[in-house]
Amino acid sequence: MTEGRTIPIAGIVLALATGGVLVAAGESPWLASAAVAVWIVSFWLVAPQPVAPMSTQQPEGMQLTRSGMRDLIEHSGLPVLMLDGSRIIVANAAAREAIGTHIIGQDARVAFRHPAAVDLLSRHGGGAATIQGLTTPRSSWHMTRQPIDDRYCLIELVDRTAEADVSRAHTDFVANASHELRTPLASIIGYMETLIEEGEAIEPKRASRFHAIVLREARRLQSLVDDLMSLSRVEAEKHDQPREHVDLSLLIPQASRDGAGAERQERLEFAVPDDRLLARGDHKQLEQLVRNLVDNALKYAAPGTRVTIGLSYDDRHMAVITVRDRGDGIAPEHIPHLTRRFYRTDPGRSRAAGGTGLGLAIVKHIVDRHRGRLDIASQQGEGTTVTVRIPMVPEEAAAMS
Repeated sequence: MTEGRTIPIAGIVLALATGGVLVAAGESPWLASAAVAVWIVSFWLVAPQPVAPMSTQQPEGMQLTRSGMRDLIEHSGLPVLMLDGSRIIVANAAAREAIGTHIIGQDARVAFRHPAAVDLLSRHGGGAATIQGLTTPRSSWHMTRQPIDDRYCLIELVDRTAEADVSRAHTDFVANASHELRTPLASIIGYMETLIEEGEAIEPKRASRFHAIVLREARRLQSLVDDLMSLSRVEAEKHDQPREHVDLSLLIPQASRDGAGAERQERLEFAVPDDRLLARGDHKQLEQLVRNLVDNALKYAAPGTRVTIGLSYDDRHMAVITVRDRGDGIAPEHIPHLTRRFYRTDPGRSRAAGGTGLGLAIVKHIVDRHRGRLDIASQQGEGTTVTVRIPMVPEEAAAMS
C-alpha cells in the first residue's frame, strides 16, 4: 500500500504476461512495452482505496463525560442534575443551592426524600411531576426526568413557588373581597326586606333607624368598591415609574384636610415647610396616599387627640412624609401584616369606623410604584407613626445638598 492506495500486483503480472505474448507473436518490443505500461497505469488508477476499520469509540470531544456535562450545565439558571442509575454524579450551582451541596454522590431518592419525587425517579423512561414541599413546606417545583441512555438521565427542576403564591394570593383576595362585599349587602337586603314586609305598619322611628343603617352600609359598600378599583389601578401601573414633578409642601396640607373632612380638620397639626419640596410622582396617587394615612390616623387615634403630619428630606435625597397619631398603638406581631389586603388588627373596630381594610395596601402599592419606602413604627399606649420616603426631583435635591 503506497500513499494510502493498494498496489495492483495481480494486474501488473497480467500486463507483463500479455506483453511477453505480444513480443512472441512478432510485435515490436516498443509497442508491447507501451501497452504494458498503459495497462499497469490503468490498474493503478482504478485500484480501490483501503477502508479503515470503524473505531469502536467516538472522536475526542464527542464522548459524554462527567466533566463535560458538569461544564455544560453548571451556569444554567435552572437546577439540573445528572444521574448514573439512581446516584447523583453531577449537580449544577442552582441545584446545589436549592437542595444542598451534600447531594453529590448520594442516591437521588435519599437526597429528595419526597414520595412524588421518588415515584418519578423510579419510573422507566422520561416523565414529569409537580411536587409540593420539595425544598420548603410551601415550595412548589416542576420536576422532569429525561433519560440519556440506559444508564444516565438528567433531572431538571423548575421553581413554581412564586406562581403558586400568586395563585394562592389571588384566591385569598377573591374570597376576602367576596366576604367583605357580602357583609354590607346582606345587611342592606335584610333591613330593606323588613321595611317592605312591614310596610306602613312599621313605627316611624324604627323605619328611620333602618333607613340610616341601609344608607351607612351602602356607603360602606361604595367605599369598598372605590378602594378595590383604586388598588386595581395602582397595581396595573406599578411598573410605570411616575415622572411628574409634585410640590409636596402644597399637596400634603390640602390632601390631609380632604382626608379629615370638615368635621375633623381641627385635630390636624402640620410640620410642613413653606419652601417648595419637589418629588417625582403621580399627583393623584400621592394625594390618595396622604388622605388614606390621615384618615387611618384619625380613626385610630384617641378621641380628642391631634394627628401630626410632617414633611422633610433626608441625606439620601428622599422626601420624608410622616403621619403620627396618639392612639392605643399596634402590637408588634401585627405590624408586618398591616399592608396586606383586608388585614385588620381589630375587625370589629375597623368596620365600625368605616374602614375597608385596603387603605394601607393601597398606600404600599403607591409607595412601591414611586420606588419609595414605607415604614410603620408603633408603641402600645403611645401611638403610631407611618413614614413614607419617595425620591425627590434630582435638581431639587442637588439644590438642597
